[in-house]
Amino acid sequence: MKFSTQRLVYVSLLIALSIVFTRFLSLRIALGGVEGIRIGLGGLPIVFAGIAFGPLAGGIVGALSDLIGFFISPMGAYMPHFTATSFLTGFLPGLFVCYLFSGRKGFKNLLIAIGVTQILTAIILVPYFQNTLFGVPLVATVPSAAISQAGMIPLYAYLSGMLLGYDLVKIPEKCKPARG
Repeated sequence: MKFSTQRLVYVSLLIALSIVFTRFLSLRIALGGVEGIRIGLGGLPIVFAGIAFGPLAGGIVGALSDLIGFFISPMGAYMPHFTATSFLTGFLPGLFVCYLFSGRKGFKNLLIAIGVTQILTAIILVPYFQNTLFGVPLVATVPSAAISQAGMIPLYAYLSGMLLGYDLVKIPEKCKPARG
């Protein structure tokens, strides 16, 4: 994959946004002495990178956001499990949109791509790793992650669609203002 200077700048900006959203602008709730729930928009730049620039760019944004974010503001010991999960958060939506949906635009496709990804990463993998690494009970993390993602998935899909210029709301012709 060849990165142009413009693409490199966009990807770098998305990495920076993800770090700021995740490390400094998120609501964090501790469970059992470790971060159990994090509510924020830190995943949006990662997901958007995968959709806008392809799966590899999304994976790179996810992994580098986690690595650089850890060195800037560590939240405990470094665990590569979470870097891999962050990679998947950007890689999978790009894979869905680029290959499964063949680049077809539409809110439904974004919703499916982001939904499947967030269910796998945020609802299954992150709580599983928190359980196996830190002993945080799944009963405490899975329901809260599911509730959080019920709001975040449509929000991520809507914001990604808006940023990409998708026509998310179909306005009937008879309701459109006349140009004159």
